[in-house]
Amino acid sequence: MARRQYGDFLRQLYGCKVQKLNVNAGFTCPNRDGTLGWGGCTYCNNASFTPAFGLAPASVTQQLLNAKKFYARKYNDVKYVAYFQSFTNTYASVGRLQELYDEALAVDDVVGLVISTRPDCLSAEVIDLLHNVNEKHKVIVEIGVETAHDRTLQLINRCHSWQCAQDAINRVAGAGLPVGVHLILGLPGESEEDMKATVEAISKLPVATIKFHQLQVLRGTRLAQQWESAEVRLLDWSPQNYAEVCRQLISLLPDGIVVERLVSSAPRELLLHPRWGLKPAQFKSLFDDLC
Repeated sequence: MARRQYGDFLRQLYGCKVQKLNVNAGFTCPNRDGTLGWGGCTYCNNASFTPAFGLAPASVTQQLLNAKKFYARKYNDVKYVAYFQSFTNTYASVGRLQELYDEALAVDDVVGLVISTRPDCLSAEVIDLLHNVNEKHKVIVEIGVETAHDRTLQLINRCHSWQCAQDAINRVAGAGLPVGVHLILGLPGESEEDMKATVEAISKLPVATIKFHQLQVLRGTRLAQQWESAEVRLLDWSPQNYAEVCRQLISLLPDGIVVERLVSSAPRELLLHPRWGLKPAQFKSLFDDLC
């Protein structure tokens, strides 16, 4: 049986075709502002995944209106989901989070939210808020897990443990919210067996969707300094190698977990390694040839 596609998952959840609209609400992270640590994750350059219409200092409303205008040229008869993507989107007071989420949902044709966050920024009060919003507007909570190995989490300055991630996934799912997880493949010091162990651990948890990302070395990051100085060694795999690893990892997942993404694509001017020169659609074709 073919695995369910992410678009079908969204259509079933929201009852219609939806397009995600990225929002930059001006958050930071506890491993960036000194609460838990400084500098953020060693690999993180937020500009690599924030669309141009989310970089300008604009309100949530204006960002969504700009994004709607962009996608209106591409799609007809579609509703929208506000995707709070940049940094940690539950890292504020409950009152402030309520204001931001309500502002997004007040925009015409925005029917739900996708909230990207860290496992250590999901207090009981925040989960209660998300549960209450979910009563009227479906909310997906995406949690940056990255790996199940504490030694790696420490090395990349995540400032949380694998146990923390497991606990967050269970508590969010227990509140009736679909959970998406992000995993990074090829983190410093990890073997393919380590990645398989992470996926096997995720498979035992109440996860609805999963994103795989190959580790990318981006300008302006601590990882770039470490890589250039040979402080850390990274896997030097080809697109074909990576596609085969993805195929093996997906085979470990239960059929109920929807794979949203296999590969990430940073702006060329930021990307140092690996420079495959493939667009996501080209990689998908390569992956499909293996399956």
